[in-house]
Parts: sequence; C-alpha cells; structure tokens
Amino acid sequence: MPSYADPYIFKVTFECISPLEDDIEWKLIYVGSAESEKYDQELDSCMVGPVPVGVNSFEFEAEAPSPEKIPASDLLGVTVILLTASYKDAEFIRVGYYVNNDYESEELRENPPEDVQLDKVCREVLASKPRVTRFNINWYVMGYTDLHAYSQKRDRAFCIRTAHDTDTSGFCRA
Repeated sequence: MPSYADPYIFKVTFECISPLEDDIEWKLIYVGSAESEKYDQELDSCMVGPVPVGVNSFEFEAEAPSPEKIPASDLLGVTVILLTASYKDAEFIRVGYYVNNDYESEELRENPPEDVQLDKVCREVLASKPRVTRFNINWYVMGYTDLHAYSQKRDRAFCIRTAHDTDTSGFCRA
C-alpha cells in the first residue's frame, strides 16, 4: 500500500468523438478538510492536446499533498481526491475518489500517538468506486455567423472514462 508521501499516479483514458480546437486542462485536487475549501490543494495540472479523434490515454502523476496545509485533525481518516477536466476554462467532468489515510500498523491504529507520524501512514484510494459528476458546457464558442452552420450539424460529443470506469454507459456527452 502506498505511503502518505508517495506520488499519486492515475492512468486516464478518454475518447474524443469530434475534433477539438483547444487543449483539455486536467487537474488533480486533494480535499484537505471537509470543513473548508481553503484546505484544498491542487496537486498538479496539465494541458493535453492537441486531442485527436479516437481513444487517448496518458499517465497523470502528482506529488502527495503538503501536510502542513492540512489541519492536524484531518491528516488521518477519509477524504477525497478529485480529477477534473476543463475545456476552454469550463469544467465538464469531475471524478472523485475516496482516500483513507491511516496508520499501517494495527498497534498505531488502536493507540495513535498525539502527533501524527506521517512516515507511518499509508493511504488507500477506493479506485473501484469513483463518483463521476458531469457538467454541460458549450464545446464550441460561436460567433454570430457560425450559428446557422452549427444548427445544421449533428450533436458533437466528448467521451471520457478513467481506467476504472470502462463501461460505455459511463461516458460523458456534452
């Protein structure tokens, strides 16, 4: 099981079924406390593109969160890590995974020290049960002259799935 300080590594696979003009921005966000967003940490972000039509895949690696930016009472226990994707500054999907940070040894779990010993903490990401939230966005920002041409075209869509979400019914249509 990875330790608290190990990097997060996600293999992201998505399908693009229509050409996109711009890159897609991906972010990995660690929720430091359920009490306030001020403890959220953007672990990393990257731009992926140009995105060709078809199935695309990349590995997204990010360093572990900075423990000094998290309340001591929230260093252990269950939290969330979010993988988000945006197109032209509009978020269109958010995939959340529960993360459990706990002591590796049963002895420390039963009798935790007063101060958290992060070097003895391991994390478990519940990758088999992601929570997927989709947002409708305007994929194509149009000028006035483009409106008529656009109304003549069929719906365009972008589909995404993570390594743990391979059922095609989980695709996002925008």
